[in-house]
Amino acid sequence: MATKTAIVVMAACLLAAAAAHAAQGLSVKTGAKPEKAPAIAITKADAGKPRTEFKGPVKVFILAGQSNMEGQGSVDHDDEGANGGKGNLVWSMKHSKSAEKMKKLKNEKGEWVVRDDVQISFKVGGDKVLKGGLTVGYTGYAADGSRRHMGPELGFGFVLGDFYQEPVFLIKTAWGGKSLFVDFRPPSSGGQVGPCYTKMVEEVRAALADLGDQKYEIAGFYWQQGYNDMVTAPAIPEYAQNLVNLVKDLRKEFNVPNMPVVVGELGNEGPVTEGAMFEFRKAQEEGTKQIKNALFIKTTDFARPAELSPCPTHGHHWFANAESYFLIGDAAGVGMKSLLK
Repeated sequence: MATKTAIVVMAACLLAAAAAHAAQGLSVKTGAKPEKAPAIAITKADAGKPRTEFKGPVKVFILAGQSNMEGQGSVDHDDEGANGGKGNLVWSMKHSKSAEKMKKLKNEKGEWVVRDDVQISFKVGGDKVLKGGLTVGYTGYAADGSRRHMGPELGFGFVLGDFYQEPVFLIKTAWGGKSLFVDFRPPSSGGQVGPCYTKMVEEVRAALADLGDQKYEIAGFYWQQGYNDMVTAPAIPEYAQNLVNLVKDLRKEFNVPNMPVVVGELGNEGPVTEGAMFEFRKAQEEGTKQIKNALFIKTTDFARPAELSPCPTHGHHWFANAESYFLIGDAAGVGMKSLLK
C-alpha cells in the first residue's frame, strides 16, 4: 500500500449514449513511488489534512466477483441516454433516500473525497492496475481515464476505513459474465479449476507483493457474484457447495483458516417469490450458512426503480443506480465489521 502512492485513474463510460467528459470535481493526491514502505499518513474522510501517522499492519480485504463487483454504478452521466442523470451518484446525493448517508463522499469544496487511509488495487486488463486512495472510479471501465463509475468497494471501504485505526487495503479482482460453476470453480469442487479462480489468486498475490516490507493481515473476503450461475440451470443446485469450497480453498491458499467472509445477495430488481432468481438466492444463503465465520448480506431492499436510474434497460446491473451500489457495499462493510468485533 504505502509503496504505491501514485494513483492511476482510468474509467470509461457504461452508457454508449453518454458523451465522454471529465468527472466532476475529483481531487486526487499523487506522488513518486518510494523505495521502501514508509509510515502511512491517515486522512479520515471528515478531515482536511493528515492527523496522525503509523506503521501497519495493513488490514487487507479481498473483493471478488463478476460485473456487479467490477462496478456499474453511474457517477455523473446525465444526458438523455442516461435518463437525464436520475439515479447517478451526483443526483442520488441530492435526491435519494440515502442522500444524507452519502454526503461524506464529497468534501466541503464539492470534490470527491480520496481516502488516504483506505487504498485500493484493481487490475482492469493487461498490465493496467488502478491504484490509490479510495474514491469513485475504481471500476472495469478504464479506457479514457475518467471517474464516471463506482462499485460496492466505495461503501465497503468507507465502513472499514472508519472502523480501523490501521490502514486498510482493498484488493479488488472481478470480471463480468463469469460463473462460480465454471470460471471461478475452486479446486475442491473437482473438474477443471476455473481460470478466474487462478487469476484471482495471482492478482491478490501480486497486490500483496506490492506492499513490500509493509506488514499486513488478510482480514476478510467479500464475494459479490452470481448472475451467470443464476441463468445456468445446472449451476444452481451446485452453487451452495461450490461457495463452501471457494471459501475453504481461499482460506487454505492464503493460510487464514478463519478468514471472515461476507456474501452479497444477488438482489437485482428486488424481491421475488419464484423462479431461477428465487432458487439461486436460496442457494447463496444456504451455502453461506454452511461456512463458519461468514455472513449473508441481503440486498433486495437496495433495488431502485428503472425510471429513477441511469440505465433503465440494465436490470442485471441494478440499472446502473449509484445509490444501489453504495448501499450494497455499505451493508457488506457493516456485515464484515460485525464479524471482526
